[in-house]
Amino acid sequence: RFSGTFVGNAESTSPAAAPSTPAAAAATLPAVPTIPVVPTVVGVPNAVAEGVLNPSEVKPPASGTRKARVLYDYEAADSTELALLADEMITVYSLPGMDPDWLIGERGNQKGKVPVTYLELLS
Repeated sequence: RFSGTFVGNAESTSPAAAPSTPAAAAATLPAVPTIPVVPTVVGVPNAVAEGVLNPSEVKPPASGTRKARVLYDYEAADSTELALLADEMITVYSLPGMDPDWLIGERGNQKGKVPVTYLELLS
């Protein structure tokens, strides 16, 4: 015969010997501290590496800016993105560690992330 630890066995052990609820099981396990991991990319502000863009902190690279014509209207999903109107011209550039499907777009004093698929890159 097997010991009484199987479900459905008529001869079970006492409840104190085998915790039956998740809370009771968790109470018997030792607490393990966790350390948060923050990815970083050398030379890139931490906010950009984490995908959080504060447009006022982003500076265009010394070289590598391009003009782009907007193909379709685009409504910004949040404050890190730049809303676009079809046929307007904007300046775009990428930053190291940034998602390749997005660029930083600038129109006057406004800047934010823009999807590459909405742009026709010029020059």
